[in-house]
Amino acid sequence: MLGSAFGSALLLAGCATGPGGSSIYVPAAPPPDYDRSEPAEPSSTSGQDSATPARPSPAREATPREPDPAPRYRDEGDALSGAAASLIERADSLLAQGRTQAAIGQLERAQRISPRSAEVYFKLSEAYVTADNLGAAEQFTLKGLSLAGRNAGLQRSGWLLLADIRRARGNVAGADQAEARAAAL
Repeated sequence: MLGSAFGSALLLAGCATGPGGSSIYVPAAPPPDYDRSEPAEPSSTSGQDSATPARPSPAREATPREPDPAPRYRDEGDALSGAAASLIERADSLLAQGRTQAAIGQLERAQRISPRSAEVYFKLSEAYVTADNLGAAEQFTLKGLSLAGRNAGLQRSGWLLLADIRRARGNVAGADQAEARAAAL
């Protein structure tokens, strides 16, 4: 048994090298931006394994990248998709029936469909309030507020929701701050 395992390992090890111990693997085609004017690195005399990729030349590393023309953040979240709106309606119906966990499941599906919609996060927050998970409700409200952008109506409802959650958690000062932010809109 041991002899056959050793023989298999020896056979497999021999498959990776050709005659004379050189590699039998053929390198892939060079990338489109490959500069053919650079000299090739010596393969066997450098002591570097042939499977190790070559590093770019210092001249290429020193080339500065141009900054992106637009910022990476957005002023507003995405609009609510039709599928997500349908899931929210179904979740509202489930909440009315007292089926909180099923409603949360529907809202999590809506979140996967419209992950940048503040409305989904506010609805998730309301469902978690119903489930008496105020910590999660506060976090979803804060995420919704971060996605509300310049929409004053969404911001106002989010700040008022946050005030209610914080008051229920015993954070009266935080609730007062949230109400003041809502009133300032």
